[in-house]
Amino acid sequence: MQKTHNFSAGPCILPEDVLKKASSSILNFDNNLSLIEISHRSKPFDDVMNHAKSLVKELLDVPHGYSILFLQGGASLQFTMVPYNLMKINGKGIYLNTGTWASKAIKEAKKFGNVIIAADSSNSNFSSIPKNYSIPEEFDYFHCTSNNTIFGTQIKEFPSINGIMVCDMSSDIFSRKINIKEFDLIYAGAQKNMGPAGTTLVIIKDEILGKTGRDIPSMLNYNTHIEKDSMYNTPPVFSIYVSMLTLQWLKNLGGISTIEKQNQFKANLLYNEIDNNSLFEGSAAKEDRSSMNVCFKLIDKSKELDFNKMCEKAKISGLKGHRSVGGFRASIYNAMPVESIKVLIDVMQKLENN
Repeated sequence: MQKTHNFSAGPCILPEDVLKKASSSILNFDNNLSLIEISHRSKPFDDVMNHAKSLVKELLDVPHGYSILFLQGGASLQFTMVPYNLMKINGKGIYLNTGTWASKAIKEAKKFGNVIIAADSSNSNFSSIPKNYSIPEEFDYFHCTSNNTIFGTQIKEFPSINGIMVCDMSSDIFSRKINIKEFDLIYAGAQKNMGPAGTTLVIIKDEILGKTGRDIPSMLNYNTHIEKDSMYNTPPVFSIYVSMLTLQWLKNLGGISTIEKQNQFKANLLYNEIDNNSLFEGSAAKEDRSSMNVCFKLIDKSKELDFNKMCEKAKISGLKGHRSVGGFRASIYNAMPVESIKVLIDVMQKLENN
């Protein structure tokens, strides 16, 4: 059977070894019990949770004083939890608006207090990352989105701020080196570089909590989940287990430094074809191009039908761009093999040579 090359933006491709182990666990994880029928309070799953947290800590070099949580609700719930837990009554949050997900985070934050937009790239349809913007001195926290899956842009250099730094890293966490000490709260949905949809990783500096003066509902309070070790309610067992397998795969591969080199190589390979193929053009500003989500267009739209047919024949899946951008989007997360990118490049070259 011919391999399908999965360029989906998420849920996305996972390592083959991870898929095999995950599928086996459905039938027999512990003493002939399925992973999805064991108690989340049993020792076997407790070991899974602890190992997943230890891998996060090791791979990202998370220092003492930070808690690692596996929650639910995706990044979308974090859009609410962040201001609920960090914005004081009549307080102020500073947001960098770089795309659809940042815009949604801003919308939720406005329900809790004053939101100041430090910079906004919507005028260019979010095709670039704002630069040379100023941040007000008094605020409760600053929020940014590291990578934009829809528009194919990525923050290459994070601002240095004098205050609490929050970042949505849903689509590029574990893809490149970051200094955790520069951030006070990081959140990321699992369905890009970690595992299947269902769990959300939150890394939070403990000392920033409990200072808003708000009476926060238990389920939305980070301290609740810290005190209960992510077990306040029944956790998404399967998603956490597969995330653990993926993080173990990443560690065995050589960790973040190894995958970062591979990711940059893959991105450079594809961007080079886009820039040198007379039929295609990139959608994002070159200096802000994402190494995870490569957005591009056909200059002559009349060739789209032929290109789509050729992609289908080559078993290329998930390449259609988001409706707000159009064109095509190749999501090349950690598990994407370079061979799949070469198949896509071959199709692009064949179209040009027709």
